Amino acid sequence: MTPELLKNMQPEKDFFVGMDSDGCVFNSMELKQKKCLLPGIVENWNLQPIREYVMETGEFVNLYSQWRGTNRFVALAMVFDLLSKRDEVKKRKIEIPNPEPLKEWLKKGTKLSNATLKIAIERTGNSFLRQTLKWSEKANEAIADISKDISPFSFIKEALKKLQKKADIVVVSATPEKALRAEWQAHGIMQYARAVCGQELGSKKEHIALAAGGKYKKGHMLMLGDAPGDFKAAKENDALFYPIIPAKENKSWEKFYNEAMDKFFNEEYAGKYESELIGEFEGHLPSVPPWGG
Repeated sequence: MTPELLKNMQPEKDFFVGMDSDGCVFNSMELKQKKCLLPGIVENWNLQPIREYVMETGEFVNLYSQWRGTNRFVALAMVFDLLSKRDEVKKRKIEIPNPEPLKEWLKKGTKLSNATLKIAIERTGNSFLRQTLKWSEKANEAIADISKDISPFSFIKEALKKLQKKADIVVVSATPEKALRAEWQAHGIMQYARAVCGQELGSKKEHIALAAGGKYKKGHMLMLGDAPGDFKAAKENDALFYPIIPAKENKSWEKFYNEAMDKFFNEEYAGKYESELIGEFEGHLPSVPPWGG
C-alpha cells in the first residue's frame, strides 16, 4: 500500500471503519511486548542486573498506561527516561543508555520505521541508533516466530462480516505492514479489509486522513482501538471512537457486535453513548506509574 493508492481509494460503502490490529483485533500486545520487545531491550543493552525493572517499566509504558500502543521507538525512549529516574535502578548503580540520539531522530517528523531509521544511521553513523535498529529488527524476527500463537479476540469474525455489509474497513496500525498482512491472512480475515496501513505509511492520524478524509458524511467514520493514540487519531480526523478496553477485550467486542455497531449505523452513536464508553476506557489507563514519579 502507498499513500497515493490510499488517498485515491474511493468509498464503496456509506460508512468507514478504521481498525487497529495489535491489542484490538488480535490478542497480541502482551505477547509481543513480554516475549519479544521488552526482553530484547534487556539483552540488547546488557541490562540483565535490572531486568525486573526494565520489564515493569516497559509493561507500564506499552500496556498499562495512557501511552499504550505508542510507536515502539517513542516507547523505547520513554522506557529509558523512566528507568533513569527510578530509585531502585539508581541504587543498583547501573548506567542507563542515553536515548538523546533517538529523541533527536523522533523530532525530525519522519515516518517512524526501520527503513527511515536506517537512513538516519547512514547519515549520522550514530551507535545508539544502530543499536536501536538491531533491537527492532530482532524483535520483528521474534514476533514472526510467535505469530502462530497470536489469535483474534472473540466476536472478531462475526463483527467483520456484519461491518463489511455497510462499511469500508481499513486496518490502521503502527505495526509493520508485512506483519499485519501475515496475521490477518493467517486467521482468514484479510478479505474483510479494503486496505492495510502499517508504520511505513506514517501515523494513524495520517492513515485515516488519507483513507477517509473528505470522503464520508459526518458521523459515518469510526475508529476502533485499544490505546489513547487510537482515540486521538480518531478525534483529529473528526471520527467517532469505539474503545476495546484492555483486559476486557472480548466483552468489548461482544458489545460492539451486539449493540454499538447498530448504534453507529443508525446514527445514534455520537454524544452520550460514545462519551460513556470513552470515560470507562480512560479510567483503565493511568498516567502515573505504580512506583510513583
